[in-house]
Amino acid sequence: MMTNTSAPWGPRLGTLALWALAGASLVYWGLKLAVRPALVSAPVAAPAPPLPDAQALARLLGAGPAPAAPTVVAAPTRFVLQGVLAGTASGGGAALIAVDNQPARPFRLGATVADGLVVKSLGRRQVRLGPAEGTEGAVTLEVPEKGG
Repeated sequence: MMTNTSAPWGPRLGTLALWALAGASLVYWGLKLAVRPALVSAPVAAPAPPLPDAQALARLLGAGPAPAAPTVVAAPTRFVLQGVLAGTASGGGAALIAVDNQPARPFRLGATVADGLVVKSLGRRQVRLGPAEGTEGAVTLEVPEKGG
């Protein structure tokens, strides 16, 4: 009697391939589920570098003492400076001034505020008011410091 020995190898190899595929799938999903996803963090902006102190740098480089700042004339209590927009490219600017406890209004450079007082000049935190024709009797307003 003759037996066919090549016949059982087909099902054996097919079964081996299916079990290898099942094992590979099990390993893939096991690794996929075992790894925790990395937390995505938002990018953080670097803090701005501190600005150098111009006067200290000038003293370090041998400059003489800084000239004295002009004295600030006490402003009448009827004017309160609340904000300044100065140094625009066109040379203009505006000051937010409250007159006689009224709501603050913007006044451009050269505008009449009250009683013939005109906005003469704008600084970072101050405004000079004076009569339209001269510089005599000028009043300087400063933005009040914010209390902590």
